[in-house]
Order: sequence, then structure tokens, then C-alpha cells
Amino acid sequence: MSADALPDCKFRRWCLVSVLVIVAICISCAPKPVLREPALVCIPAGEQPQFVDDADYEQLARSIEMSLVYLRKRPPQKEVRFGADTYTVAHLIRSLERFADLIEDRPSPELLNRRIREHFLVYRAAGQGDTHQVLFTGYYEPILHGSLTRSDRFPVAVHSRPADLVEIDLSAFARDLKGRRIVGQYTGRTVIPYPDRQQIRQDAAFDQKATPIAWLRDDVDLFNLMVQGSGKIVLDDGEMFDVHFDASNGRAYRSIGRLLIVQDKISKDKMSMQAIRDYLKANPDEADAVMDHNPRYIFFHRIEQGPLGALGVSLTPNRSLAVDRQRFPMAALAFIALPTPRVDDEGRLDGWQSYHGFVLAQDTGSAITGAGRADLFWGHGARAETAAGHLKHDGRLYFLVLKPTEAGL
Repeated sequence: MSADALPDCKFRRWCLVSVLVIVAICISCAPKPVLREPALVCIPAGEQPQFVDDADYEQLARSIEMSLVYLRKRPPQKEVRFGADTYTVAHLIRSLERFADLIEDRPSPELLNRRIREHFLVYRAAGQGDTHQVLFTGYYEPILHGSLTRSDRFPVAVHSRPADLVEIDLSAFARDLKGRRIVGQYTGRTVIPYPDRQQIRQDAAFDQKATPIAWLRDDVDLFNLMVQGSGKIVLDDGEMFDVHFDASNGRAYRSIGRLLIVQDKISKDKMSMQAIRDYLKANPDEADAVMDHNPRYIFFHRIEQGPLGALGVSLTPNRSLAVDRQRFPMAALAFIALPTPRVDDEGRLDGWQSYHGFVLAQDTGSAITGAGRADLFWGHGARAETAAGHLKHDGRLYFLVLKPTEAGL
């Protein structure tokens, strides 16, 4: 039967499948990526850091439990990569359970380090070049004033997932496309790249494609919400609800902070999340053009309790870390050492301090790619906003896993 003879619905499916096959073939024919060094390297005891934790063990125990909630839903024999080495989900579960038992009695630093060296393997993140330094940034959950209806006071929509947005897993078309996905717009005949931020913002009928779930005061608040990935919206009557990342338009993230530095609008030493927001608020005629430099657009949905990370479990302040899931083991236990902001009770930056602590790899981010990037979650409120907004410092990142002889599997 010819395409012209197909019923309309079958013809549309035929067109869509044809386009996807062509996309898959084109991608599979592209040059193979250059082999990269392992993101994690197992290091001997003599190269391991001194393990000290500067935060609350109760929060650490909660964060470990969140990782366990995620892992216990995974196939026990599914492989988890630590650099060149492979463990199973069951092994990772046992590792977290043993570490949770270890910290339950609040061990002294001496006992903690002795137990880790006896029972755990330590992997160092490859980081950036020969220094093995990882660039740490911070993120938080903004609290924004909003409304459930549009008004002159609240004119900017927080959009839900559009009806014409499709996400396609390319691994179904070829083995070497495992882990590759594309996001596009289904036109009824084919799939094309989804509109960028500027195109979406200028589409007067876009609310009909993506129903607004709330309305905010301005585009700067919306842009910040998109960068953070989740937030709380407070209504005039005091009601507050959580919104969380649901989908994106598939466009690559582009830093507007870097743009403002290049344009000499903000100096590199003064750059922060707060500096960007202040500049956009003070220069409304430039704001749209600056924000449009980042073509990525985020769509949200309401959730009962947030914030949630990429694993679908609640994030814990100072204990949840966003990393590149293609390079690092998700849900795994990690240890970080870096300078962090010291913030006073009024939410003002009050210097810097050396910080060491255990964290869990529970989230991802569009700007967090490669073995040399990580993003630390700070929670919500003024102190979290200040800390997250100013953190952009190099530090060390390690991952821990139980020795195979200790797992008993």
C-alpha cells in the first residue's frame, strides 16, 4: 500500500517512525566520541583524605535513606560504574547500609577513618586536568510570590509540559545510542527541534499548548526558578505549594553569567546569582536579550512535597549533590572538601570557611557535565540563597563503596 493510501492516523505514525529512523541513522553514523579517562580512580589508603564531617549526622542519615529508597526499587543485579570498576545495585545498597550503621554511634574522627580504611574503597574524581580539582557551585529552592490567576501584578506564566513536546529514547533504534535522547516538537507530520526560550516567550498562544500552573511577578523570577529546577510558590492567602522540573525544550544550557562577564557588565570577581538578578532588575531593557542568550526553557508540575532530585527522592540541604550521571554513580556516597560561604543570620555573606562532609549523588543539572563539576544543594531561605549564589570554588570529590570482600553477596 502506498503512503497516499494510508489512513491519516497511520500516515502520521508512518511519518514519525520514518523521521526517527533517519535521526537514529544520522547519529549512529557520526564520528565515534574520543575515549575519556575514567571519571573515578580507586586510590590507595595513603592517598585518601582525612575524613571529617562538619555537618549534622542526622541529616546525613536521612540523605542515605533517600538513596536507599531509590536503589531498592532498582534491579539488584543492575551494574553501577565507579570509573573502570563495576558493582551491582545490591552491592551499593549494602555499602550505604554499612555506612549508616557506622555513623549511628557518632564515631570519633579516628574511629571513622579507621573503619573506612578497613571496610571501604575510596575513588577520587578525575576533576579538571592534572589538578583533580572539581568546580563546585550551589543551588537552592527559591521561594517566590505568585498567583493561580493572571493579573497585572502576576503576568508571567509557569508553564506545564506542552502537549506537542515529545521525548524520544534513541536506544530503541541502535545499541550504540544507549543513553541518547532527543526532545522535539511533534507537528503531526514530523518532529522538529522544540522552540527556544525567545520563541516560546514571543508565542502569544503558547498558554494553549502548555497550561500555566501559576503566575509570577516577572521573567527574572521565572528564569531563576528554571535555573534552580524547583521552588516554592507562596500565594497572597499564605498557601504555599511546590513546583518541580517536569521537562525541558531540549536546548543546551548557556550561561548568562559568562555572557555578562564577557560584555563587561559584571566583573568576574563580583559574579554571583545575586549580581545577575540585580543587574537584570536594574536594566529591564536589556533583561530579555540577556536571558534569551540561554535558549533552554523548563516546564514544571506541582508536587506534594519537594524539592525532588533526579532520582525522584527528596533532597537534603548540604547532603545532596548534583553530578553528571554519565560519569558518576547515582545515589552513591561521596565526600567533599572545599571552601564554602559563611552566612550570617540576616542572610549576608560573612566570609568563607573550609568545609568537609559526606554527601549523596542524588541530582543532575544541565550545566553540571563532566568529571570536573558538581553542584551542592543548600535548601531554601535567605541563607541558602546567599550560599548557593556565591559558591563557585574548586574542591575535592571522592566516592566510597564497600570492599567486595566485605559485602557478603
